[in-house]
Parts: sequence; structure tokens; C-alpha cells
Amino acid sequence: MTHVEDELNSQPACWIRAAEEAGRHRAALPDPGERVAVVGCGTSYFMAQAVAALREGSGRGETDAFAASEFPAGRSYDRVVALTRSGTTTEVLRLLGELKGRTRTTAVTADPGTPVMKAADDLVVLDYADERSVVQTRFATTALTLLRAHLGLHTGAAVTDARTALTGPLPQGLVECTQFTFLGRGWTVGLANEAGLKMREASLSWTEAYPAMEYRHGPISITTAGTATWMFGEAPDGLAEQVRATGGLWVGSGLDPLAELVRAQRLAVAVAASRGLDPDRPRHLTRSVILAP
Repeated sequence: MTHVEDELNSQPACWIRAAEEAGRHRAALPDPGERVAVVGCGTSYFMAQAVAALREGSGRGETDAFAASEFPAGRSYDRVVALTRSGTTTEVLRLLGELKGRTRTTAVTADPGTPVMKAADDLVVLDYADERSVVQTRFATTALTLLRAHLGLHTGAAVTDARTALTGPLPQGLVECTQFTFLGRGWTVGLANEAGLKMREASLSWTEAYPAMEYRHGPISITTAGTATWMFGEAPDGLAEQVRATGGLWVGSGLDPLAELVRAQRLAVAVAASRGLDPDRPRHLTRSVILAP
């Protein structure tokens, strides 16, 4: 078993622990009504998109998501939350340094023994969700679970569905597809983006991701026999039928959307295996992007 397989299989246990500990981290996380930005790089940026949509959609306050390198200089927030598994990512550390003393910051990390410990005002450590694999799985979903729980939006059904996602068979013919499109709505747009990234990292697949209602505005033109379209959450009316009419494979969502992401992680590993690739050694990638000064 690869490191990434071992780590993705441990997600239900990590989610249970994160939900149980959410109350202990309340002081470090945004209060209702605060104007908040959530930032990250790569996978953490896509989790930031999901968190921002969940928080604002649940009426807790205006919330934006940015890639750390694209944070708008001069914009005012009550708190900036940085998601960073390694605690060493250059863009995140630079941003936290720029915000020091003028905006309250929180870092959610897997490793407190890194520069992020001094760079952020508050620290949330999920060391039990750290990973050996370059390809992120459990840290990202555990961080999102913590923040869902903080918002009062996590339920035990997500854990139950994650176990189902880990044990149930993948849809027939999915591994053999040559192109994958992931769709979401609201907070699941971030999950769709992350599913596409997992497929690219682990299996070098051709993948795309869009808000579901945007799919008809051009992207559906590539859908045909041998391609797959995977919906995270409830699909817009008629979209499944349109995809099937093209000859493409439609994958609907019957699980909690975060559990659907676990299923997509499994697909990435399965496709990698079918192509003779090692998902623990993704091409051109490292565990953290550390840039020279």
C-alpha cells in the first residue's frame, strides 16, 4: 500500500477527532460577524474556497478565498485564516509576515515546528492528520471538517459516508476514462477543483473543474464516449441527461460531498495504478513549495 492510500483510508478517524476538538480551537477561529479571508496554496486554496462559501452561505459573515500569492493588498479583514499543511510554504509565510501587526491571523497546520508558528497570531495544529505523501488527502479534508464543525455544519453522516466511499466499488468504466470533469455548486466548487487536482497530481490525468451551471457554457463540448463528468452535490435539472446524451459517463453524488472527494481520491490512486504510476512520487512536485529569497 502506498502512503497516499494509507492516509486517505484514515480519514474517517481524523474527521471524528477534528469534530471533537473544534470547540477547543474556538478562540483561534473566526467569530460570527467577522469579515474573513481564507488563504492557501494548491489543495489548501481549494479547501479555502469551500470554507469561504460554507461560512458566508451559513450567515456567519462575509468571507473570501484567495490563493496566498493573490491576496489583495490593502483590503481590510478582521481575520485571515491560512491553511498550510507544511507550515513552510513561501507564499503563505510572506503573506502572514505582511499582515503581522495589522490583521489578526490564524494558521491551520499539521506541523507546529515550522516557521508558521511565529508567523501567525493563532495556531491550530492537526498533527494527527499530517502526511508522508506529497499528494494531500487527509490533512485537507480534516482541516475542512474542523471548520465545518466550527460552523455547526458537520454531522456524523459525513463520517459514515466517508467509510462508504472507502469501501464501495467505483463506478464501472470510470478508471478507463481518458478525461474527467468535476462539477460543484456553492461550497462544492472547491471540492470539484480539488478532485481535478488530485487526478492531475497522482495519475497525470486530463481533468477540468467548473461550477455546474457553467458546464453548458462550452466545457460540455469535450464530453463524449470515454470521458466522465462527476457532480459534487445536487446536480442542476437536466444536466445528467445532457451528459448521457453525449455518450459520456455521468457520476452522480449520493454521499456527503466531502465523502465524494474521498471517492475521487480513490479514483486518482486507481488510475495511477492502471497506468503504472506511483502516486507517492508525483511528477515535478514536492511536499512544500519553498522559493529562494
